[in-house]
Amino acid sequence: MPLPLILGIGAAVAGIAGLGSGIHGAVKMKEAHDTMKYADSCHKQNLARFERQSAETNGEMDRLGQLELEILNSFEKFTNIFKKRPQFVPYTKDGVVIPEYNGEKLKEVSVGAGVLLGGLGGAAVGTAGGFAATGATTAAVMALRTASTGTAIASLSGAAAVNATLAALGGGAIAAGGGDIALGTAILGAATLGVGILVGGIIFNITGSSLSNKADEAWAQMKCAEKEINKICAYMKELGSTANKYYSTLSPVNDIYLSHLNLLDGIVNITHKTDWNDFTAAERLATENATLLVSLLYKMCKVPLVLQAKSKKELNTINSVAVDQSITDAEQVCREAGFALQNT
Repeated sequence: MPLPLILGIGAAVAGIAGLGSGIHGAVKMKEAHDTMKYADSCHKQNLARFERQSAETNGEMDRLGQLELEILNSFEKFTNIFKKRPQFVPYTKDGVVIPEYNGEKLKEVSVGAGVLLGGLGGAAVGTAGGFAATGATTAAVMALRTASTGTAIASLSGAAAVNATLAALGGGAIAAGGGDIALGTAILGAATLGVGILVGGIIFNITGSSLSNKADEAWAQMKCAEKEINKICAYMKELGSTANKYYSTLSPVNDIYLSHLNLLDGIVNITHKTDWNDFTAAERLATENATLLVSLLYKMCKVPLVLQAKSKKELNTINSVAVDQSITDAEQVCREAGFALQNT
């Protein structure tokens, strides 16, 4: 066979092989491109799901924290009603213990709660929820302490008072690059969970924008992030549910308390009775019930919704056992006092 023909056939074969290789390479490139595109789409959907759950949980926690601070703030009015305050013994029955009425402690926590309420207007989403996470009573007491600058926190206002209280809570909660600001913001890469929701738990490094340009690596990164997002979303859903459950008991107890507070306010400021000895039997019973409710609410607001994890690599524990016990105790106290709780 003539050499030119042989060379021509060889070139044709090589060309066909090259074409086949090129087509195969193009298919591989398209598959890689599609994989990366799909991984990016899945990642964005996961982050959007995370953000929705974050917003929902923050809403539940903030609602509870706001209510707890408002309850604590109302105690000052109660303590100021009487010029001569009767002595009440602690409630102890069937394992339920409600602390003895202490006017000074109530006034202290009321002032602290007022300081924090004054700063919530411009505070970040999740701040009130952070106080519920650590226990609103604890946060209110901390609000009367001294900031690191030596300034009394109660003398501050707005965000400065809130930030100083967060710092005063110290070493518990999250420290997201913020020194001793215990209930700082948890940076979760693509979104901010809010103040105090995790309280010492995991800080993610999900960037949402730096998936590898290699298809297999990008997919693996997406699946790894998805696993973590699923974990934190489940945690937030449970925490939000716990906050909602606690609110549904705390709110009606507070409604009953406020009705008694208004009744006592009328007795003192309309009938001008300020001496316990002048109270009728019905008025004394109303006073005793109001005092019991104040002590019950004080105790309920002390319950932290979150317990700090031993390691920053772990999620904190949702304090479900204590929350459930507090709800059970409140229902028992109200039932024995003849109060009908209408859960919200």
